[in-house]
Amino acid sequence: MAGLSGRKIAVLATDGVEQVELTEPVKALKQASADVVVIAPQGGQIQGMNHHEKGDKLKVDQELAAVSPDGFDALVLPGGVANPDALRTIPQAVAFVRHFVQARKPIAAICHGPWTLIEAEGVRGRHMTSWPSLKTDLRNAGADWEDKSVVVDGLLVTSRKPDDLPDFCREMTRLFAAASTQRAA
Repeated sequence: MAGLSGRKIAVLATDGVEQVELTEPVKALKQASADVVVIAPQGGQIQGMNHHEKGDKLKVDQELAAVSPDGFDALVLPGGVANPDALRTIPQAVAFVRHFVQARKPIAAICHGPWTLIEAEGVRGRHMTSWPSLKTDLRNAGADWEDKSVVVDGLLVTSRKPDDLPDFCREMTRLFAAASTQRAA
């Protein structure tokens, strides 16, 4: 597995996050020795979801107002309908995501996660996938959408749904490790 030792990865989420789309990428990144930080607009805990049912309360490591995107090497945007829908209405969250887009740092987004990327103007000209209901939103924002388990376009990896997590986690870890190697060179 690709090594991410010394790399700091931000996972931006809030209440309504699809639980497994947060926990599985975090687990994969930690197994690759990354320093993973779950960031939310509020501290404490956020409400995870298992589709339409409430899941667990998930620990937040840092409050969004207390962190700078400069301190992170890559970004993960988990899905769930309510999570990115809320984040895209918070100017500080959009600015956080926009930093990764403009700084050309790697980003991994799954399910509804690309909604926040749309708001951060990070999808125009990109080849992507997502939860099927975002297809029109992504196309209207200038993305080339495809119905595949995982799509990698430069420094962006996207997937559709929880069933795609094995492919998503593999490609996310591979991309983050490759980008880390390129930055170190």
